[in-house]
Amino acid sequence: MNNLGSFIKNNLAVGFMLFALFLGAGNIIFPPLLGQQAGEHLLPAIIGFLITGVGLPLTGIVTVAKNGGDLQEVAGRIHPLFGIIFTAVVYLSIGPLFAIPRTGAVTYEIGIAPYLSEAQAESWVPLFISSLIYFAISLYLALNPTKLVDRIGKILTPALLIVILLLALKSVITPMGPLQEAQGDYITKAFSKGFVEGYLTMDVLASLVFGIVVVQSIQAKGIMDRAKQVTITIFAGIVAALGLAFVYISLSWIGASSPTVTGYFDEGGSVISAASKVLYGNTGSIILSLVIILACITTSVGLITANATFFSKLFPKLSYKLLVVIFTVFSFLISNFGLAKLIQITLPVLLFIYPIAIVLMFMVMFDKAWNRAPIVYTLALIATAFVSLYDGIKGAGFSIGWYEKLVSSFPLYEQSLGWLVPAIVGLVIGWIIHLITKSAKGATN
Repeated sequence: MNNLGSFIKNNLAVGFMLFALFLGAGNIIFPPLLGQQAGEHLLPAIIGFLITGVGLPLTGIVTVAKNGGDLQEVAGRIHPLFGIIFTAVVYLSIGPLFAIPRTGAVTYEIGIAPYLSEAQAESWVPLFISSLIYFAISLYLALNPTKLVDRIGKILTPALLIVILLLALKSVITPMGPLQEAQGDYITKAFSKGFVEGYLTMDVLASLVFGIVVVQSIQAKGIMDRAKQVTITIFAGIVAALGLAFVYISLSWIGASSPTVTGYFDEGGSVISAASKVLYGNTGSIILSLVIILACITTSVGLITANATFFSKLFPKLSYKLLVVIFTVFSFLISNFGLAKLIQITLPVLLFIYPIAIVLMFMVMFDKAWNRAPIVYTLALIATAFVSLYDGIKGAGFSIGWYEKLVSSFPLYEQSLGWLVPAIVGLVIGWIIHLITKSAKGATN
């Protein structure tokens, strides 16, 4: 018992660090919107969301850590070029293409928009000015890395948790209203809708990158034994997962109980902002806004720094500082599309990428069974991509008759898991080819 207590005490900080890495803009804005739209179907919706928003990221952290922590090396088992391309896509997705611009858009929606008149909110000027100031601060901090951002992050994470806890407690003790009827896809397929909404957090993609951060943190404590590193990583992952689950369940409940007093909104930033105002008045809304804005800035700086570091290693002729400027300016421009448009653009890409990342993650976990043969990876991922590509096309609002007819015939397609059976079939075929090839080589020798 003393050993267990000592283990927890010594490694709890790693778990909190990992939780702080995950806790970003997407973790705050999507659960309240899910709650509002799911209404009386909140339970199956949040279960689906927790699978992709908590369970799979935990699996990703453990998988990458068990394999050394380097995503490019892990993905490179299929082919070195795939390792580079896939890792670059992951970094860009959780960086300048989607996640970084989203932090700026969330800052505007939660910290600025609620205090504007209707005419001002319809103008592009407030968002432009807000984004300009926000990314100027991010650029300065990313170009001048100090311990300030880390220190702020260590203060903000518990502060944000306390704010969410206070909101959740008040919403349970004095509910804003009863659960309403489900909206849209939540009426008939709440679980699968929640499952796909979990993609928008991008935490599975982030987990594939954060694995190396956890491993390096553990190594900095002088622990070099791989088995001990994995054990600590699993513990840290569980701590982070529990924290994320608390945040998601709390915020989704707040959203679900809010419509009768706040009305319905198109995005989650407005939901949580309006709900906090109802629960704690203007003071509560202002405190929430400040904490989330600062949390978004630390997330933005961390992601800009991580992307610039990765791509400066990939392309040595491009300096870290130049890449910081490029990524920041690009993120600033993208953020001016606004939060709703950003989410609309992001979803089709994630519908394509996410299944590939999930299948790769689980295959890496069990790849000793087929001696890491590239053919097994390749066929499973091609089969997965064939279905997920159409999910992305459909998510973008397009339709291809023959393509849809084919993929919609696959089992679990209506549950947004149409890629699962093809992935398994591809894996099995690849495995059989590997065994035949191995047997033929053995006979030749």
